[in-house]
Amino acid sequence: MIYTITLNPSIDYVVYLNSFSRGTVNRTVRDSFCIGGKGINVSLILSELGIESSAMGFTAGFTGEAIEKGLENRGIRADFVKAENGISRINVKLKAEEDSEINGQGPLISERELGLFMKKTDIISDGDTVVIAGSIPKSLSENTYEKILERLKNRKVHTVIDAEKNLLLNALKYRPFLIKPNRQELSEIFGTEIKSYAEAEAYARRLQEMGAKNVIVSLDKDGAFMVDEFGKSHKSGIIDEKIINTVGSGDSMIAGFLAGYQKTYDYGYALTMGTACGNATAFSDCLATRETIEEAFRKLTFKPF
Repeated sequence: MIYTITLNPSIDYVVYLNSFSRGTVNRTVRDSFCIGGKGINVSLILSELGIESSAMGFTAGFTGEAIEKGLENRGIRADFVKAENGISRINVKLKAEEDSEINGQGPLISERELGLFMKKTDIISDGDTVVIAGSIPKSLSENTYEKILERLKNRKVHTVIDAEKNLLLNALKYRPFLIKPNRQELSEIFGTEIKSYAEAEAYARRLQEMGAKNVIVSLDKDGAFMVDEFGKSHKSGIIDEKIINTVGSGDSMIAGFLAGYQKTYDYGYALTMGTACGNATAFSDCLATRETIEEAFRKLTFKPF
């Protein structure tokens, strides 16, 4: 079973405008609502690919109810702790001359509610995969990921971590199966500007030395590459089309990778499937569908970095 953990899920309200003017009324030309949060996005893409998963974390208020209902409507088991204070986030994604985002804070999580969540993770057993992804509610400490990993450490599970700088770095001592920084995140981790494939690969191998087994680095228009636990590197293709929405693209890549790996246990194929899923989402208003993923897979072309 694949379990996805999203501690701070959301409803993403994506609005499109011809132009945006500050200090006045702006009207959308179209809009869309998507349930989201990085782990939830992974579950949604896995569902499109016919793979079962269970989504865990915290929800709250009427927005939390909508998130859980949306998951259940897609055949995904929603196993959240319902927080008593606050509501699950509403994130506004504004698409105009420039893209802007306004992300909500999320609910307040008590120590009792955190304890209930930790007990829920006891269902995870040998052979399972756990994806821990996204931000942490402000009311929880920065070592919450570490607490989860510490609880899981004696079980033979594959852990996937997708988080920003310190959350990711502090998790490496638990030897995660997979991490997926993008070029910007990798640059921020090492305090440098990564300009070439060789530099990106060198720093990815540094992350392996720090504990990660497999490292995928997404390189935007230049595709993605991976260094695997056996020391081999893999490159993915690219698709030269207009990007509509990057929200959820990285999460889609993780889902596609896990689906591809579960099918073939081949890291090269898994990276290609992950890249197809990431691109398919980037070319969509919300997340990719099975049809757009299959189309993206056919269109992937391989070019030098």
